[in-house]
Amino acid sequence: MSSRVEKDFVFDSCIHFDDKFLINSFNVSMSILIETPEAVEQNIAIERIGHFVYTCINHSVFVNEDDVKAIQLYKNAGINVIVTPDDPYDQILAMLLIVKLNAITEGRLTITDLTLCSTLSDGIRFCMVSEIAEDTIDTSNPRLWWNQPNLCIAHNNTIDLQNKNIVKLFGDEGWKESGLDWSPKKVKK
Repeated sequence: MSSRVEKDFVFDSCIHFDDKFLINSFNVSMSILIETPEAVEQNIAIERIGHFVYTCINHSVFVNEDDVKAIQLYKNAGINVIVTPDDPYDQILAMLLIVKLNAITEGRLTITDLTLCSTLSDGIRFCMVSEIAEDTIDTSNPRLWWNQPNLCIAHNNTIDLQNKNIVKLFGDEGWKESGLDWSPKKVKK
């Protein structure tokens, strides 16, 4: 069964840009194709998106990964840092979100279109399609946080890419604890 649904999210995150800490509110609208006939998996995938947005992205700061000094200062202050491959413009954030959210739904859903606007964008909405995001953002490196299907918001530098026996690089890190893993739920009698 393939049908299309839409989902909206509003969250607050900051950006570090031009040596400034800027508070920002984001509105995200996404168009989603349902790829699995299993209603439970559809619901889990939608809940994963919301869980990631509200527990990992909300109240974090986006920083260009090249700004090592700022990243360390924010981490020292106890602020969640999400690195970006370029300055954290809304267009870059839209690309990262569509790639990451598609990774965490693991094929049960496909976000085809995502529109992002923020208070700092002065009314401009960035409309992103998954093909453009995947062509622009590095989707080949499994160490990058946006390519990982778990709750991470940092690059994983400990993956052994040389071991040919690895079938799945990432587990359900964080999903099981959140009750959002794919394993079937046991029915209580």
